Amino acid sequence: MSKKGNSNLIAIITMMFLFAMISFVTNMAAPFGSIWEQHYSWARMMGNMMNFAAYLFMGIPAGVMITKIGYKKTALVALVLGFVGIGVQLISSMMDGNAIGTYVVYLLGAFICGFCVCILNTVVNPMLNLLGGGGNRGNQLIQTGGTLNSLAGTLTPMLAGAMIGTITAETTLGAVSPLLLVALAIFAISFVIVWFTKIDEPETEKTDVVAGIKGALGYRHLVLGIIAIFFYVGIEVGIPGQLLSYLGTPGGVLGNMAVAGTIAALYWLLMLVGRFTSSLLSGKIAPRTQLTTMTVLAIVLLLVAILMPEDVKMTLRGAEVPAKVLPIILCGICTSIMWGVIFNLATEGLGKHTASASGLFMTMVVGGGLMPLFQDMLAKKVGDINSYWLVIAMLAFILYFSVAGSKIKKA
Repeated sequence: MSKKGNSNLIAIITMMFLFAMISFVTNMAAPFGSIWEQHYSWARMMGNMMNFAAYLFMGIPAGVMITKIGYKKTALVALVLGFVGIGVQLISSMMDGNAIGTYVVYLLGAFICGFCVCILNTVVNPMLNLLGGGGNRGNQLIQTGGTLNSLAGTLTPMLAGAMIGTITAETTLGAVSPLLLVALAIFAISFVIVWFTKIDEPETEKTDVVAGIKGALGYRHLVLGIIAIFFYVGIEVGIPGQLLSYLGTPGGVLGNMAVAGTIAALYWLLMLVGRFTSSLLSGKIAPRTQLTTMTVLAIVLLLVAILMPEDVKMTLRGAEVPAKVLPIILCGICTSIMWGVIFNLATEGLGKHTASASGLFMTMVVGGGLMPLFQDMLAKKVGDINSYWLVIAMLAFILYFSVAGSKIKKA
């Protein structure tokens, strides 16, 4: 293998590792939130919301950082922020577990970590696409990174749950301080790895922020891709989120959040399976074909779930539940490939505008906080299952993007 080939391989492995780090940081918020809920009933999802809110503020600046200091230095900045964010959360774990001030410190740490994962996402996705040469190979690398991302997303709650055990009113963030210490070590090691990894920097536009954004938005397929990614993140989070409400809330089908959580977790497991399968097939199947097929399948599955009678039952984890939950869970296979493919198609042919485009993409991750909120508001009026009509509408736009909107065209 040539020296350049060795360098590319090391860079690819490094980007894959950072992809896993993104999920590791993000997925700590949910189990940590379960601890805080025992003290403040409204607090369970606030850490998660702080992670997502950071994307709104940091998406475009992250793209600008890449154009100014390059991909490698931007990744190093992200890792420093991650170290600081985890450090702040560790400090909160050593404070009074019942005090509102402790919770504020924790949220600050979660917000700083949100900056970290936003910047890492801005670096990793375009770098894997560029290292793969775009097209099928670029998409294959993004899907492989997504597989590791899903694996980290599966393991992190398991580790946190094992440390927390049974949650009581006395449980505090101190229960997971060992995991926070592990996270600090991982960020420190990651910094050293990236520092010593040689990365051939691709060309980026050397211009001001406004001109950079304007140049990127000059491509119609990018503009439509940005809208598609906003909807996609809302879909990815909203599908299992509303399923939890349907099954686990006091007025839900089961009224048992533990069982409901296990069932909803199958969705995330299928996302891992889907991403792994896509990483094997993406070198042979065009991204547009993958996105079109999976979007149509997701729409069909949700239509089946909405229209299936409530009294058709099946057994999951020893509990009888409406069979309509199965097609909802199976949507995990469909959504698993969408992030990487949408990014791949939307940034194809952008060249030096890729960095600005990536920043715009990261800003739209805020859809993961907004659209599930709108879906939940709709569910309160029409019911949990009927709220999936909103998801179908968002999928319909992604289908349009896949079939027509993703074709390279200047606006």
